[in-house]
Amino acid sequence: MAAAGPATEPAKVLYVVDGDTIKVELAGRKESIRLIGIDTPESKANAKAKKDAGRSRQDIKTIVSLGKAATKFTKSIVKPGDIVYIEQDVEPRDRYGRILAYVYLRSGEMLNEKIIAAGYASVMTIPPNIRYQERFVRGYKVAREGSLGLWAASP
Repeated sequence: MAAAGPATEPAKVLYVVDGDTIKVELAGRKESIRLIGIDTPESKANAKAKKDAGRSRQDIKTIVSLGKAATKFTKSIVKPGDIVYIEQDVEPRDRYGRILAYVYLRSGEMLNEKIIAAGYASVMTIPPNIRYQERFVRGYKVAREGSLGLWAASP
């Protein structure tokens, strides 16, 4: 059953890379999918983790710990072998060659939205890929106000 949303294409999950990136088999090719509209903390100490640490005034160890929690949450939702449905927005790929997409589960729920509403991601909308920005902002506010996910650990 295809999920709701325009132009969805089925893909088989190979594995979860981190909280906002999954590896899939799509049309016979292995592809990295970067979930549009959300940003989870880095799960490895790298340049972005260092930048995030400076911006958030948290140390890298804390950032990586939060990133591992976000990755664990994403892995709890999608498993290798699961069929998901890919919906793209305006820009098809990011500068790293990853497919930019909204990912739907068999249930019709959007993975991007589930992660943010559970408190494991922040909103990161980069024009022109802004189709569901308002939904993500609403989910983010509910998660923050309810101290869900990563926000439960925040001061």
